[in-house]
Amino acid sequence: MARNSNQHVVPGSGNALDAMKFEVANELGLSNYNQVDKGQLTSRQNGYVGGNITKRLVALGEAALSQQTAGAIGATASVGLEAPQR
Repeated sequence: MARNSNQHVVPGSGNALDAMKFEVANELGLSNYNQVDKGQLTSRQNGYVGGNITKRLVALGEAALSQQTAGAIGATASVGLEAPQR
């Protein structure tokens, strides 16, 4: 059972992120990713899904920044930065 305690930076974005996850997994040939026990998949398979999600999210962020939209840039100001542990 997953014990994910991560919180979304933008409240309410969970459904969109899940939809992106299932879309990416489907494109990679994992058609029933939402029903599969992720522990039964290889680390490589799960890593490809996560890596491709990260690429898409970075692309979305870069597109927003390149358009210099004040809303997109201002939205990042509320993100709490994590300092490295000493």
